[in-house]
Amino acid sequence: MARTRRGQEKNGFEKRSDAADSAAGSQHEARDNRHVRGKGGGGLARGEEALDEILSSQQTPLLVILDCVQDPHNLGAILRTADGAGVHAVIAPKDKSVGLTETVQRVAVGAAETVPFIRVTNLSRTMKRLKKEGVWLIGTSDAATQNLYQSDLTAPCAIVMGAEGDGMRRLTEENCDLLITLPMAGEVPCLNVSVATAVCLYEAVRQRMA
Repeated sequence: MARTRRGQEKNGFEKRSDAADSAAGSQHEARDNRHVRGKGGGGLARGEEALDEILSSQQTPLLVILDCVQDPHNLGAILRTADGAGVHAVIAPKDKSVGLTETVQRVAVGAAETVPFIRVTNLSRTMKRLKKEGVWLIGTSDAATQNLYQSDLTAPCAIVMGAEGDGMRRLTEENCDLLITLPMAGEVPCLNVSVATAVCLYEAVRQRMA
């Protein structure tokens, strides 16, 4: 996929004894604490300058952009999937988005330390910069006319995911090169953002391994 500007294309979740409960609780707590590196996790997040090193060192980067995802369980699950899929960075705005809280770190099970989590001041500006660097921005949207399995994810690209409930903001959607949708065969209209991210990422993995 060559790096060209396409304009605004609309191609678019038996009861145990008290002693057993106590033992299980202690094991769970120990497991949780093992993945927490400092209260709040602020030291784990990286600044915008980290993009320079990532873009210069990766010939075909695979990135995730989260537009105001606020649930720590979703972010933790996304980071865990991103680690498994070999994502080079997860990018999110500083405002109206969850950071690397203790809950996020627990749910991520170590991935908050292995996947660069970059918080940016201006998401739109960062997206425009990525496009100048040759990265395709592929957003998920109900407005899309093209589905995930009709898309080429082998080029340098960033999968753009919207917030819980509201989806992508208007400007974020307009900054995407391509909009895609996930086929839904049942009555439920959409997937949880962490599940949808996993589906997209592992389709990218499948294509890149082919």
